[in-house]
Amino acid sequence: MRTTFADRVIAFNKNLNYSGKLPEGFDILNPFSDNPETAIVMQQFYKMYYNDNKKRKFIIGINPSRHGAGVTGVPFTDTKRLESVCKIKMQSAHTHEVSSVFMYDMIQSYGGVKLFYSDFYINSPFPLAIVRRKNNTWLNANYYDDATLFLTLKDYMIETLKNHISLGLITSEVFILGKKNALFISEINKVTKLFKKMTVLDHPRFIQQYRSKEKLIYINKYLSAFRNAE
Repeated sequence: MRTTFADRVIAFNKNLNYSGKLPEGFDILNPFSDNPETAIVMQQFYKMYYNDNKKRKFIIGINPSRHGAGVTGVPFTDTKRLESVCKIKMQSAHTHEVSSVFMYDMIQSYGGVKLFYSDFYINSPFPLAIVRRKNNTWLNANYYDDATLFLTLKDYMIETLKNHISLGLITSEVFILGKKNALFISEINKVTKLFKKMTVLDHPRFIQQYRSKEKLIYINKYLSAFRNAE
C-alpha cells in the first residue's frame, strides 16, 4: 500500500534519535520518546493536514523550542495554537511559545491552516530540542550557539535534511527562517547542493519579540515570498 505524506512524517518523527556526543553543558530533548501524548497529537496533526501525496514547499526553522514543537511535536506550534486553531487538545501540557503566535497569525493571513499546510511543510535541520545548562537551569539553545555544537551535529543535520526532502518536498526553492540560521544552511548547501534557491525570512521569534508593532509588514513579506515561489 502506498504511504501518504502523513505516514512518512509520522514514521520519521517516531524514529528520531540522536545518540552522538555533545559539548559539555548541552543536552537533547526528544518529545516523541519523553511524552507518550506528544506522539499521539503529532499523528493526529499530520493525519489531519498531510494525509495525501502532494509535494510541498519546505520552510526550515532552527531547532524546536521546549515550549513549541519540543512539547507538541509540531513545528512552531504550542499547545494553545494546537487546540484553538488546529482543534487538537493536549491534556498533559499547556504551553505558550512566542514564535507560534506570529506563525499562526501569518497562516491565518495566508488562508488558514488547511490551505497553508497543504502547500508547506515546516521542520528543522536538527529536529529535536536542544537545551543548555546555565546557572543550574536548562534553557533553550540553538544548534549554532556554539561552534563545537554545530560541528558535532553537522553530519546528522545533513542526513536529516535529506530525509526531510525524501518525504516529498520541492527543492527548487527553500524558505529559511532566521538570518543566522541561513548562514549555516548556506554552508551546508554549498557542499550538498540540496536546494537550488534559498529565500531568507526573519525569524518569527525575532519579529514577535522585537518588531511586534510591525508584524503586518513582516506577515506581508512572508506572503510575498510564498506567492513568488519558484
